[in-house]
Amino acid sequence: MGGRPVVALNVVAFPTQELPLDVLKKILEGGFSKAREAGTFLAGGHSVMDNEPKYGLVVYGEVNEDSVWRTTGAHAGDLLILTKPVGTGIAAAALKAGVTENAESFTDAARWMTTLNDVPSKMPDDLLRAVHAATDVTGFGLAGHILDMLNAEDGGEQLSLRLFLRDVPLLTDLLKLACGGGGGAKRNRGAYAGRVKIDKGYSPAEAEILFDPQTSGGLLLAAPPPRAGEILAACRAAGFIRAAVIGEFMQAQAPGKGIIEVA
Repeated sequence: MGGRPVVALNVVAFPTQELPLDVLKKILEGGFSKAREAGTFLAGGHSVMDNEPKYGLVVYGEVNEDSVWRTTGAHAGDLLILTKPVGTGIAAAALKAGVTENAESFTDAARWMTTLNDVPSKMPDDLLRAVHAATDVTGFGLAGHILDMLNAEDGGEQLSLRLFLRDVPLLTDLLKLACGGGGGAKRNRGAYAGRVKIDKGYSPAEAEILFDPQTSGGLLLAAPPPRAGEILAACRAAGFIRAAVIGEFMQAQAPGKGIIEVA
């Protein structure tokens, strides 16, 4: 991570016998619009017939060697920044279940899912180099992706994270929709709950935030305290107005035992 996209290719599977081609046209127009927004040249692509619609982009990009963001590499004492609010999985599950009274949550979810994670292209080079580690928040939820950042590689530090759960930005009125989550949230909870230490002062809805699978979630950025404020300001100036510091890395108590301690 940390680079800029240069060329993109469409990859699409579509049931031409079941859905009108106008639907495919709108999908491709949406991809083209986002590629242009990212400053990327869209150079055709590949399509196949399939019973289930699928769409994505294969992207070639460039990054300076000294500005590459890797998942691991955070240090004890670093602060953790999240650039987008959490809750798209909860909102989608509620919408599928027919819950419609929290329209602002759904509007907020659509807004953030269609917001490009283009922080690197809008950040000065010195701040790019100040980020020690980074990842995005997608299907494994907040807990799963934070745990990825705690893995020690190449003799690095074994870390844990103190998570400030009530500082995690959420979609509008999200907690009113949280009701146990869908299958993805349940699988995430089963996989990661053993490495999450959360006290009984939090409601089940608040705890659900940790395991909610995201679609086009935000970025997690680890940075030293002297630069974290500048990085946070740069994120907000780039349009990520809900960006917030949500945690602090610390030494794990034992090798291979990195956990999330919810404060």
